Amino acid sequence: MHAVKPLSQERTVTHGLVIREFEDNLAGDFHDINAEWITGMFRLEATDRDVLENPRARIIEPGGQILFVEASGVGIVGACALQKTGPTSFELTKMGVRESARGLKAGEFLLAAVIQRAEELGADTLYLLTNARCAAAIHLYEKLGFQHDAEIMAKYGARYERCDVAMRYVGQ
Repeated sequence: MHAVKPLSQERTVTHGLVIREFEDNLAGDFHDINAEWITGMFRLEATDRDVLENPRARIIEPGGQILFVEASGVGIVGACALQKTGPTSFELTKMGVRESARGLKAGEFLLAAVIQRAEELGADTLYLLTNARCAAAIHLYEKLGFQHDAEIMAKYGARYERCDVAMRYVGQ
């Protein structure tokens, strides 16, 4: 991964969108945003419930991060986690944008911030697991530098029943 400037402590702002750091009072937003898209397309698996109900214990305390995107006048509209899976490896997981906020480019804004954060954390492996039914998300991941990866699928794909796509960040 290449060196980048760190995210501003004052929060990165673009077109009325702001990146927010995880705070315990945002745990409900993390849960609800992700439960909305997962249950809309699939079903919540045990691993989903565990992470969504315990974000501090499952993501933050082990060395991961959760970022949110807030839209001016609307509030928190998206969330994404970096779950530490090794000394310098992270899974980009639980990325969702509220259906009511689609079209604001909040997902792309959030994904770019999460990639930058992974680089700041020294990630040499950044990957994600998804499903082919998430075509719009896959297109966004490809646009921002992720490629399909059989090795990631073999190593991590069994984590979710619904996983049939694995991708690794290779940069742009």
